[in-house]
Amino acid sequence: MARTKANPDVVETSLTGLGLLGTPIFNKGTAFPESERDAFSLHGLLPPQVGTLEQQVARRLKAFHAIAPADDQSTEAQFARYTFMRDLQDVNETLFYALITQNVAEMLPVVYTPSVGVGCERFSEIWRKPRGVFLSYPNMDRIERILGHPRYDGVRCIVVSDGERILGLGDQGAGGMGIPIGKLALYTALAGIHPLQCLPVFLDVGTDNIDRITDPLYLGWKERRVRGAEYDAFVDRFVKVVKRRWPHVLLQWEDFAGANAAKLLGRYRDTLPSFNDDIQGTAAVAVATVLAAVNVTGVPLPQQRFVVFGFGSAGLGIAALLTQALMKAGLNEVEARRCFWAVDKDGLLVEWAQGVRPEQGAYTRTQAEVEGWVRDGDGRISLLEVVQRVKPTVLLGVSGQPGAFSEDVVRAMAGGVSRPAILPLSNPTSKCEAAPDDLIRWSEGRAIVGTGSPFPPVKFAGREMRIAQTNNSYIFPGLALGIVCSKARRVSDGMMMAAAEALARLSPTRTDSAGGLLPPLESLRKVSTSVAVAVGRQAALEGLAAVKGESFVEALRASVWEPIYRPYKRR
Repeated sequence: MARTKANPDVVETSLTGLGLLGTPIFNKGTAFPESERDAFSLHGLLPPQVGTLEQQVARRLKAFHAIAPADDQSTEAQFARYTFMRDLQDVNETLFYALITQNVAEMLPVVYTPSVGVGCERFSEIWRKPRGVFLSYPNMDRIERILGHPRYDGVRCIVVSDGERILGLGDQGAGGMGIPIGKLALYTALAGIHPLQCLPVFLDVGTDNIDRITDPLYLGWKERRVRGAEYDAFVDRFVKVVKRRWPHVLLQWEDFAGANAAKLLGRYRDTLPSFNDDIQGTAAVAVATVLAAVNVTGVPLPQQRFVVFGFGSAGLGIAALLTQALMKAGLNEVEARRCFWAVDKDGLLVEWAQGVRPEQGAYTRTQAEVEGWVRDGDGRISLLEVVQRVKPTVLLGVSGQPGAFSEDVVRAMAGGVSRPAILPLSNPTSKCEAAPDDLIRWSEGRAIVGTGSPFPPVKFAGREMRIAQTNNSYIFPGLALGIVCSKARRVSDGMMMAAAEALARLSPTRTDSAGGLLPPLESLRKVSTSVAVAVGRQAALEGLAAVKGESFVEALRASVWEPIYRPYKRR
């Protein structure tokens, strides 16, 4: 999409007729004025009534509401809504983003979690038009040619996945492309990064999901997953090509399996500005939510006791960033790590257990610390036992195990502290560790609750409690905007902490202890701007930014794309 030199708000294109109407980023549908219908040979292809973007949004919203009643959250209803929005994105991108930005709270669960989960599971059923890039293992030698096409010249942001750990749903193969598409849709809708600067990429190295391989409609490479040295070589080829093609592009890793997630982030975070939203974005929003909960409980951060249930890449990321926050609050590193009790599928992480990964080792407990604790027949210490012994102030769940926060666990926690903070963060809704209404009821209304997926308000004892959706969308769009506009050469831990602190500063609990933990979803565009500013300034402080000061502010202002129709000129 070219802009004229005389007027940057005027768009030049050589497309006409069906070619123009069939290009989502250019299509205005019925909103093409008479002059542009003349210039671009559109008469006869459109109804005679010239409409407006506002009318189109109202028309699409009416059609959207006709799909299913608002309270119908069945899988089929979610899938129908998701399909509706994906089709709209592939027809008219400006209208798609206008519909989201004007109805954020309603549309976010449709284009992102939880509906994106079923969208990934059934991706092959609804694929119609190309979006993003599929790089399959058999095409390893073609990666440079594929990414070298001029259509990608303006790319500034890439979200990439290999589909092995989609939300809490596991290996979805090529259906995992739904995640990069959804993430980048929020880069644009919530942070204003231009759609043409965003490239979803899927690394198709096969799938171990037999249901996908045997599905006659499945669109991916129908082989078992490539692993080991071959996998590493494929990813390395991809990163090297990306580095040559776009030396400063932002590369977000998304929904890789635990072992690969941490490994790839560690290997390439100095090659390109990179982050992993499952590890770092989840951590940042969790830290912001904990800081907001401190405003409610009045218990200083260094006095908090954390139990993290699910200690893979996401749990580790949360613990690591919270450790930084505790150190900023005055603890040394050893003291900060002693505030955590990490529980995984095999129970409490202890120093003598088999299979403890090196990065988990700093959070294990010694034999002396758990002397006399109850263990099961295999010597494991359960979540319930940990909660009863530790009396945690904060319980975080990133396990993907629905029902893990049982009534016994919640009542034990509520019996140990007056205002327990309970954050079941697993996505989608079907994988959430507990439902908010149960958490409120079992804690007799005292629990401070935040969830990864959206839930309706809970009524208890004559009052209505809004459930904070501690969703990564509060962090990653603004993080990306700050990285891109500052031209940061690396994404540091300090930048992630700056993002978390910026979000925490916007918490309604700073002025009202009864307020929501996080700002309302409708304010996410403003939240993203605040996060971007904090990230860019931190990058400058650490000497990582090529653009800083007033130049950064100007770059930020100039980079934000609004979903409005601009005048066209024929090239």
